[in-house]
Amino acid sequence: MEQLLPVMLLKGLILLPNQEVKIELSNDLSKEIIKLSAKEFNRHVLVITPHNQIEESPEVNDLPEVGVIGKIKSKIELPSGNIRITLKGMERVKILHFQNDSHNDEVLEATFTSIVLPKFDPVEEKAIVRKLKEIVEEYVASSSHVSNSIMNNIKVIDDLSMLTDTICSFIPLAFHKKLEYVEEINPMYRARNLLKDIKVELEVLRLDEKIEKELEHSLEESQKEFILREKVKILEQELGESKNEVADLYLEKLEKLNLSKSTHQKLLQEIKKLEYTSDLSPENAMIRNYLEWILHLPWQSETFENNNLDDIRKKLDENHYGLEEIKSRILEYVALKNHNPEIKSPIICLVGPPGVGKTSIARQIAYALNRKFYKISVGGLNDSSELTGHRRTYMGSNPGKIIQGLRKCGSKNPVFLIDEIDKLTVNGKDDPASVLLDILDKEQNTEFIDNYIEEAFDLSHVFFILTANDVENIPLALRDRLEIIYLSSYTNEEKLDIAKKYLIPRILEENKINNKIISISDEMLLYFISAYTKEAGVRDLSRHLEKLVRKLVLLGKISERTKISKVRLKEYLGIPKYEVNDYKRSEFAGRVNALGVSGGAGMVIPVEASVYEGKGDFIVTGMLGKVMEESTKIALSYLKANQKNFGLQDFYFNIKDVHLHFLEGAMRKDGPSAGVAITTSLLSLILNKRVDNKIAFTGEISLNGEILKVGGIKEKVIGAYNYGIDVVYLPASNELDLEEIPKEIKEKMNIILVKNYQEIYENLFS
Repeated sequence: MEQLLPVMLLKGLILLPNQEVKIELSNDLSKEIIKLSAKEFNRHVLVITPHNQIEESPEVNDLPEVGVIGKIKSKIELPSGNIRITLKGMERVKILHFQNDSHNDEVLEATFTSIVLPKFDPVEEKAIVRKLKEIVEEYVASSSHVSNSIMNNIKVIDDLSMLTDTICSFIPLAFHKKLEYVEEINPMYRARNLLKDIKVELEVLRLDEKIEKELEHSLEESQKEFILREKVKILEQELGESKNEVADLYLEKLEKLNLSKSTHQKLLQEIKKLEYTSDLSPENAMIRNYLEWILHLPWQSETFENNNLDDIRKKLDENHYGLEEIKSRILEYVALKNHNPEIKSPIICLVGPPGVGKTSIARQIAYALNRKFYKISVGGLNDSSELTGHRRTYMGSNPGKIIQGLRKCGSKNPVFLIDEIDKLTVNGKDDPASVLLDILDKEQNTEFIDNYIEEAFDLSHVFFILTANDVENIPLALRDRLEIIYLSSYTNEEKLDIAKKYLIPRILEENKINNKIISISDEMLLYFISAYTKEAGVRDLSRHLEKLVRKLVLLGKISERTKISKVRLKEYLGIPKYEVNDYKRSEFAGRVNALGVSGGAGMVIPVEASVYEGKGDFIVTGMLGKVMEESTKIALSYLKANQKNFGLQDFYFNIKDVHLHFLEGAMRKDGPSAGVAITTSLLSLILNKRVDNKIAFTGEISLNGEILKVGGIKEKVIGAYNYGIDVVYLPASNELDLEEIPKEIKEKMNIILVKNYQEIYENLFS
């Protein structure tokens, strides 16, 4: 007869018939199952152990076809809110199918039927029962981990099925083996398999006993050696000789350190242990390595911090152009510390595209503050032990990067740069980002404990600076503890100043070359920047300038002043990589400029549209992401819905094919901010009206023509400016973002804020 019970999935736990287990339940689903069982099923549940113990939510098809009916004998509600229950296994059943509870979709129920056991030859059954009892008695006598009282329960059981289940419940078999016994219906098969498995366990016990005896003998030999060495040590002391010079040095070092009482006591024990450990013992080297680390940490040592604001400002400006926000933040910190010496340093995260100076400004901050500097790169790091060290029980273990950096600096107040924080790797086994919470949090890092050192070290004096390219990739809990400072991309004029004031003098000085051998005008340097580089920072610009200097040296031009021209640039560096004044390309209907951000730098992406006879297809190309593809559909739907408003009554979409293409086809593009540009491109094509190539657009468009707020406004406007764009259409809701744009750019560009696409239509096509 078919029956129905709610299903309870047990992970890491086996329930056999006639066995009792205690379980503590914490999740709401389990509590709901217990409540349902008591209310509708007389406190019975169907207990199933999944094959895959790792899978959080196993598929129904992966669950076994045999389960055990369990009865809830007792239930206790704990103060923590958890429930502790005692389950007793009743009988195995055959599961027919699974289904969800009609009142709660999360509760799984199963329909099952009882299992009819086969009949066996009474003589064979009696013989195998006797054999099982004998071998279990032998196992209990050999094992020190199993109570003799088990035999009293087994002796009175003659039923083969009950006997196999009882034996299986206390024999220490592997988890997967016990799971096989739960699913095995035939008691005769269970009995024969148990005989084999118990014999294997008996062999293991005998082997353990043999190893134990050999180990005991080895320990006796070691003890003998220890006593002899102690006697030798006493004789050496009587003769005025000592081999404890190393221990004495450690004691002398320890007395000079002002450590906490518990730490001091622990190190005394370690030094005493070193005295009694053989020089040939591996433990001797482990203790010495530990003492070397812990006694040479800067428990009290720190560098005297520079508190002269003018001097700090001067040093920060020496090698870095701009970056005013981070420089001001450092000066604010020093000014506050001059007022209150107990103030803690901020935890700053510098976010910006590659090449804008994040790593180098951190090094310069350490120099300006007269602090030691140490860099930790966590890009791709997936093992938190790299930060917090390995326990001393492992051979070759060492402290983590934090403690290593402190010892290398010899100071407890260095500047620590944690680089590429947005590229931390999180897997199922480890989460380094969570470990960083303990390291960075001002409320917790006063007692940071490295797994190797095992003693609390105060990290509150460390000045932590982190870097990242994309703030969205920083875990939220970690981001909440950071003071984010954005370093934006540079304009071409800023790159010109950086090249003149920093890059060219540095390159010439590094190569011991007279700084007057190169004559390059500002106009030519701007051409050089536009024609050979296209980046947010100046890293590629520095590489090309270095290449230019190398070519001059190779051609023997360092003895005379060389004027750089376009011809010479082409001769030394090859043909230009990028087209200067790209906006001067021919204009035609359907071509407009969209603004985007790639690698943290703003850029202009031309959009082209064409139309031809067809059957109403809409084709989109240019390596687009899903969100951008949806923007193209929204733009097309908006135009179709407003054909009359835009004068498109004579354009029949159902007999025309429209092809929309985004240039820079090798670069992946995504995001909603191209909606306005797409709409303008399609309108320009259909109305056959050109859009000036010195106009660019950004903004998400809705089906009603509303222009919605987008991100990266500063980078996009700077990118448009570097490209030569004169007019930029932005969403009106981004008006506050204009405050971040450099004043000289806003003065030279016409930035138009719009709320609805109708405003753009009236400006360009009306």
